[in-house]
Amino acid sequence: PRKDVLAHIARVGARALSEGKLGEELFHAGNRVAGGVLSREDLEDVDVTATRLGVAREGEGARGMVTVPWGTGAVVPGTDDAGRDARASRAVLAVELEFYLLAPRGEAGAAAVPPGSAHIDAYSLARLERTAPLFDEVYAAARAQGLPVETLMSEYAPGQFELTLAHRDDALRAVDEAVMLKRLLRGVAAKHGLAVTFMAKPYAHLAGSGMHLHVSLADGAGQNLFADEAPAGSPLLRQALGGLKATMAESLLAFAPNGNSYRRFQSESYAPTAVSWGVNNRSVSLRVPAGPPMSRHIEHRIAGADANPYVAAAVVLAGVERGIAMGLDPGPPVTGNGYAAAAAAAAAGVPLDPQLALPRTWQEAIDRAAGSAFLAEALGPEFLKVFLAIKRQECARFSAEVTELDRSWYLHTA
Repeated sequence: PRKDVLAHIARVGARALSEGKLGEELFHAGNRVAGGVLSREDLEDVDVTATRLGVAREGEGARGMVTVPWGTGAVVPGTDDAGRDARASRAVLAVELEFYLLAPRGEAGAAAVPPGSAHIDAYSLARLERTAPLFDEVYAAARAQGLPVETLMSEYAPGQFELTLAHRDDALRAVDEAVMLKRLLRGVAAKHGLAVTFMAKPYAHLAGSGMHLHVSLADGAGQNLFADEAPAGSPLLRQALGGLKATMAESLLAFAPNGNSYRRFQSESYAPTAVSWGVNNRSVSLRVPAGPPMSRHIEHRIAGADANPYVAAAVVLAGVERGIAMGLDPGPPVTGNGYAAAAAAAAAGVPLDPQLALPRTWQEAIDRAAGSAFLAEALGPEFLKVFLAIKRQECARFSAEVTELDRSWYLHTA
């Protein structure tokens, strides 16, 4: 499936490059910081993941929240048997998109703003009711296009929402549908006099928007090779985690391709800031969601909503493939607040493996990608060459721009 994705990238690459339940627990502005919520122990068996609300009982799907099992995989013991050959498997992929709805611009040049109240109504059904006419039309258009749009959620900022697509055992189709959904959302919003943005960090004081990729492997009979009674999944799943951890830092440009992408990575912000994994922990970059054993999969959380879905998916699948081929160990999972754990380790002077140190700037990410043999293999050297050339040019122009902050700080003080 990864080769199919890469072949598709080759065909449309240049165009593409330009281009729980406690949800139900309402998050109110200022009453909790994200990291403290995301790692709470009482959320251990609760899932508000992309394509399964693990605590919803069969038949209890509500508007915007459906109960669809991740896969039909059988429950397997804690060790893989000889018949579960990953080399004959198919990737199962789902895409989860966060975005802002924006009111029309005011005066010329004014920034677009989220419509309605400035109150943060995370997981709010009331906000979904207020926007029902728009999202009813989104769901109707999705049905007309054959897009398996599932969960709609009100996210952690005014005007921010999340839509998820059902998992597919055709990775290329899953990514095609994500691109189609982005176009659909923009079109329907425009009909309602609104706009949609997938910018990673449109507002400095509000949450950024991510694109989470949910991935597992299925054998020829459709059985989930990551399924296991253990909350951390099968040994195969943990090898996949090992590959994703080992390749994440050098691949960050694929997941954060723009200058604005790096403003999203802030502590206690729902956006991961370190290469880490955990079980049902939203403060890490690689999460194994809670749910029944047959639903075990990996949620890859570091990509921004501005990332090219084809490039991001291809790199994720290549990372999974590498981890399994090399039998990589992801190390122990992060428990508790991942942001606090990373900060405490840094304060204590605990050395960080350079391979796992995420680039902090766009230029650093470009440099790391340029030296990555893994990316050259995953995307192809010619594609990577073009991708890097575009990003270097964009970065140079971005860095040369004189911003309002420049003038505010230096115009009368330098």
